[in-house]
Amino acid sequence: SIEHRTFHDILQHLENGDTLVFNDSRVIPARLIGKRDTSEIELLLLRRIDSCIWETLVRRGRKAKPGTKLSIIPEPSDPGQELIIEILEQRAGGIRLVRVSDEALLERMGKTPLPPYIHAPLSDPERYQTVYARVKGSVAAPTAGLHFTPRLLAEIQQKGVNLAFVTLHIGLDTFRPVRVGDPSHHPIHKEYGELNPEVADLLTKTKRVGKRIIVVGTSTLRLVEAASQSGRVQPFSGWVDLFIIPGYQFRTADALVTNFHLPKSTLLMLVSAFADREFILRAYQEARDLRYRFYSFGDAMLIL
Repeated sequence: SIEHRTFHDILQHLENGDTLVFNDSRVIPARLIGKRDTSEIELLLLRRIDSCIWETLVRRGRKAKPGTKLSIIPEPSDPGQELIIEILEQRAGGIRLVRVSDEALLERMGKTPLPPYIHAPLSDPERYQTVYARVKGSVAAPTAGLHFTPRLLAEIQQKGVNLAFVTLHIGLDTFRPVRVGDPSHHPIHKEYGELNPEVADLLTKTKRVGKRIIVVGTSTLRLVEAASQSGRVQPFSGWVDLFIIPGYQFRTADALVTNFHLPKSTLLMLVSAFADREFILRAYQEARDLRYRFYSFGDAMLIL
């Protein structure tokens, strides 16, 4: 059945001994505006490969070939700093491998990347961070977590619900639409994740005593399931390339908190795998009829 509630009502569906799992990855200021001669080139840092070496998406810069050096335009309030980006290698899909002259300057000179459907800049970039964001590395926020406030988290803990934190750094490929007829042929993205031994033990104990593991967000779900491929949750540190589509057998997650996703996305396929596809489509139709908000700053659903 489908019920329509305010998000705070999630408390009514949580029980003593359940464990909520969150992704504590923090969005980095990955958007940079570079200058070459008289033209501007936009760069988006996607993934740190090594010290000062990044995979980067280059926009408005098709002619930026290996050997090109870009000077990052500083803020008017910080004119004395200079950050140089050197393009090392050209890859498919507009991706470049680049060298950053000083990673310490990225925090000061970069801007928070926002989804393309958000056109106005945020007055406070922290609005695009969860209240528990801690580990820097994502270029998009784990947006299901944006619904949780410090007060709500405290109330959840007062009910005897465990809070667990894992880290999965979200890349832009998460939102790349599926353009092939057979989803299994879609090139799934890799994202770096870590699930420590303490969390693995807590999740194992939660299952052993018959309580539920409730994951917050699709990124959290991918990591928890990737760490459970042996049949039980194991400590995990590495690249996650698990592609969850209808037919997948979930090993650990019992419930999911997630926002409403773009059509033809791997995220919508994941949600359709977790619940019946027709049920999800019916829920989406009701959400549209009731004028729910979709995507990053939109409404959420709890799938039990």
